[in-house]
Amino acid sequence: MERTIGIDYGRARVGVAVSDPLGVFASPLETVPAAKIIDYLQSYSSSETIVRFVVGYPVNLNGAPSEAAKDVDAFLKKLKKRFPDIPVTLEDERFTSVLAHRAMIDGGMKKSERRDKTSVDKISAAIILQGYLDRKK
Repeated sequence: MERTIGIDYGRARVGVAVSDPLGVFASPLETVPAAKIIDYLQSYSSSETIVRFVVGYPVNLNGAPSEAAKDVDAFLKKLKKRFPDIPVTLEDERFTSVLAHRAMIDGGMKKSERRDKTSVDKISAAIILQGYLDRKK
């Protein structure tokens, strides 16, 4: 089945989300150590067909790339080298962590569970991907 993958790249951890086969809904999938993300995606692509990567791109409020954009740029080079035939779309990731925290609160997650940064990362990836999917329709 064809899937679009959402990625919230961070220096330490990477949140990963996946679309449903129809490309309507995004769901949090996993949080992976940054050093292992390319291998994780390679393994995932052996069982599912990835048709696009949607990567959160860190920008300041004025729209200029933030300091963290250098890390994402380095990741994008590795991603494009390993998956040259899969298109990559950059998505503004401003406020996704805030939205992820709000979603966890609204979803009834306990405070101790909300402190788990791996949850925030994969929910942020789902928010990034859902934004893309909503605009695509």
